[in-house]
Amino acid sequence: MKKCIIIGGGPAGLTAGYELLKKSNEYEVIILEQSDVLGGISRTVKYNGHRMDIGGHRFFSKDKAVNDFWAELMPVQGKPSFDDNILGREKKLSAGGPDPETEDRVMLLRRRISRIYYLRKFFDYPISMKPQTFINMGAVKTVKAGFSYLKSTVSKKEETSLENFYINRFGKVLYSMFFEGYTEKLWGRHPREISADWGAQRVKGLSILAVIKDMLSKLVPDKNRKVETSLIEEFLYPKYGPGQLWEAVGEEFTKLGGKILYGKKVTGIDISDGRINSIKCENGESFDGDIFVSSMPVKDLVCGMGESVPAEEKEIASGLPYRDFVTVGLLVDKLNLKNETGIKTLGNIVPDCWIYVQDVGVKLGRIQIFNNWSPYLVKDPQNTVWVGLEYFCDEGDSFWNMSEKDCVEFAVKELVSMGVIDEKTKILDSHREKVQKAYPAYFDTYSRMDKLVEFLNTFENLYCVGRNGQHRYNNMDHSMVTSFEAVSNILSGKKTKENIWNVNTEAEYHEEKSET
Repeated sequence: MKKCIIIGGGPAGLTAGYELLKKSNEYEVIILEQSDVLGGISRTVKYNGHRMDIGGHRFFSKDKAVNDFWAELMPVQGKPSFDDNILGREKKLSAGGPDPETEDRVMLLRRRISRIYYLRKFFDYPISMKPQTFINMGAVKTVKAGFSYLKSTVSKKEETSLENFYINRFGKVLYSMFFEGYTEKLWGRHPREISADWGAQRVKGLSILAVIKDMLSKLVPDKNRKVETSLIEEFLYPKYGPGQLWEAVGEEFTKLGGKILYGKKVTGIDISDGRINSIKCENGESFDGDIFVSSMPVKDLVCGMGESVPAEEKEIASGLPYRDFVTVGLLVDKLNLKNETGIKTLGNIVPDCWIYVQDVGVKLGRIQIFNNWSPYLVKDPQNTVWVGLEYFCDEGDSFWNMSEKDCVEFAVKELVSMGVIDEKTKILDSHREKVQKAYPAYFDTYSRMDKLVEFLNTFENLYCVGRNGQHRYNNMDHSMVTSFEAVSNILSGKKTKENIWNVNTEAEYHEEKSET
């Protein structure tokens, strides 16, 4: 029997392990997870009876295999959820599906609602043609945006940066309003310093711009342009958050004979003659194998190979940048925001899953309202609001190194300054979570990533999968597909790996925005 060692118990690693055991009985499969929980950045954090979704994860995919995988592990609700029942909310239920009030392994069908905070006003996400949109923007800015967009249809900039990529598509005014400041907040770099490759891949995630563009293109048509995004109105969501699904995959993987070992941080890779022979963990344990599937950061993988790595490839790997992430969970008695949408919610709170904070006057990047993701994430969803405040930073910087108390106080002050809560709002509880290497970034040595991929592909028994495993800003479904492709190659004996690396490079993989 051949042995397969999988590094990482996130979506990519768990998908690879489960698929391999489900499709073959010829492998012993071991997953090494450095933490004590499954799910990676798709995990669910449990705290004082509440649950936090780290980053926000809409379960939506255009890939049938992904949808089938989810449905197999967690069927769609067949009965109303807690809030559906109380609010008398009707939705299309799955015939014979589980009852979320009595069963746990169930996907909820949720409505997709997000808005943008900009200029101390809230805009629909995506932008709508409502009169309030034009009132918020103001007549002068609306006209300027239209002429700026028109100019972008006839005068193109060389796409040497992410800044030029988006100006070419949306005009300078819209770029400045809805992209420039937020991107610098997210990545810690101005868009002129970021590769245009990022825009080519993630344009699907900026539906606000695409819809404004669509709005303006009705006034200023351009036959050479195509709509670059599609919008979803509903998405699936596990009753207890994304981590619940990955915990379920872990359970099924174990039932099939797989092993999951926790607290195993891989630090060393033994290679010779174009193969991986074994890997070594921080605690000194060593694991040999015939096949190795890696979802660990490429930077750390190559660093672990030691002196066997050529100088150029070592330089590229060591220079790959990441952006880290902090979520502050706040339990409050109420939000200082009126629900004027006409959409029914528990406690009549605003119905948003996310509120994007475009305002550069605050560090806060995004607000999650966990009550709206699933009422089961909150101990008392009728009388309290559980929010997640998302901050982008670098490990070791001043924000990352703040004490939890100072970080929470900082977050509360920002919410007050924005008018999301006020001085009288009761802060009932709080919790901070830090996430390392949450976002692989597209600058510095990333421009030479192809050279590093070429080097990694020389190891015939190594398969790199997932967001960090490929240093690509994948959504969860994309990460899963890289593992589908890797397992297919392993079982078929296919030597080339282009199919694995090419996932999430074509438009058909995308929806508008499924997650962080």
